[in-house]
Amino acid sequence: MAEQPPRPHRREEAPTAGPALDERGTALMALLADRLATFQPQTAAVLDEVVVTVPRERLVEVLELLKGDEQLDFNYLRCLSVVDYKTYFEVVYHLWSLAKRHKAVVKVRVPYEDAKTPSVIPVYRGADWYEREGHDLFGLMFEGHPNLKPLLLYEGFDGYPGRKSFPFHEYNEW
Repeated sequence: MAEQPPRPHRREEAPTAGPALDERGTALMALLADRLATFQPQTAAVLDEVVVTVPRERLVEVLELLKGDEQLDFNYLRCLSVVDYKTYFEVVYHLWSLAKRHKAVVKVRVPYEDAKTPSVIPVYRGADWYEREGHDLFGLMFEGHPNLKPLLLYEGFDGYPGRKSFPFHEYNEW
């Protein structure tokens, strides 16, 4: 077996900026800012996606608008993930329009001490497993979810292994 070349060291400098928004992305960003103005979102571009941060109390309303608006037509939830920032969680919804072929990300910040957010199952039925995973691994309550039974862990598992504060026991690789 040939010897593998040594792995390069991780770069310590900040990552360089990726691709910027193209014309379609810039137009989408302007359209989202216009349609969501009453929700007072924070809008940004990260790599080649438009990112919108909205208040969690308005999340379902925002997603209904994004899905129902003819010009936006975000009819597909690609992914829902939870990120632990130690003092708050961020729930991230990756949306796609099958007809318009554009994408956007909607984010909601959830404080650690009040780890709950509305379920989006009334808007995207496919959110079921994602929300159950977020509940299992991070302890987030998705209010209005019809069945938050464990998906990945067994009933009665102690703790939330997705949280940065979860203690992982040391182990030795062989």
